[in-house]
Amino acid sequence: MPKHERLSRGWLKIGELAKKLNVPITTVRYYTDIGLLPVIAETLGGYRLYDQHEATMRLSIIKQMNGSRPTLQETRELINVAAQSGELGSKAA
Repeated sequence: MPKHERLSRGWLKIGELAKKLNVPITTVRYYTDIGLLPVIAETLGGYRLYDQHEATMRLSIIKQMNGSRPTLQETRELINVAAQSGELGSKAA
């Protein structure tokens, strides 16, 4: 998928997303691996693509919850509630 098409859809590669959100790539990868950040698609080269709006909202929820030390399950539940209400798009954690 050409870059201009990706960007017009609001899809970012993992490095682009990490830079935009000012977090390390390893943080994005970790939240993806544990199921809190969904990958929208992968490029032919194997790069993970993320929906910029949904990823931003999910990471915002995760950051807000980090201060209260929630369990992974509590974080998933809150993200699922936000997803079901339409705030995050359609994918639950």
